[in-house]
Amino acid sequence: MLKVIHRLRLSQHDAHYGGHLVDGARVLGLFGDVATELLIQYDGDEGLFRAYEKVDFLAPLYAGDFVEVVGEMIQIGNTSRKIHFQCFKVIAARPDVSASAADVLTEKILVTEAYGTCVVPQDKKRVKHG
Repeated sequence: MLKVIHRLRLSQHDAHYGGHLVDGARVLGLFGDVATELLIQYDGDEGLFRAYEKVDFLAPLYAGDFVEVVGEMIQIGNTSRKIHFQCFKVIAARPDVSASAADVLTEKILVTEAYGTCVVPQDKKRVKHG
């Protein structure tokens, strides 16, 4: 199935709570960006995000962390597309060492996992399949 991967650094602007903790809603926004790209690649239209069936927040993220956000279409209906999302921490900020210190993680950490459904109305699809 079709897969998209984005990597980015979370900034101080993304910190929402004390201790530079990043709000989980930021990750959901990133999942939305990945879904948009998947739908454009598959259908030629960004479609609509209908619902999350499941969202699990598994580990914290902080300003300065680098993340890898993965979205994979796992089921394709007439107009619906079910997507499996994962967000991994791949570099951890180390403000305890210095303001600019960070560690590349030897194993990425799954911080958020979700399943969601997006819809591309028939009249919006520009790419024909099968």
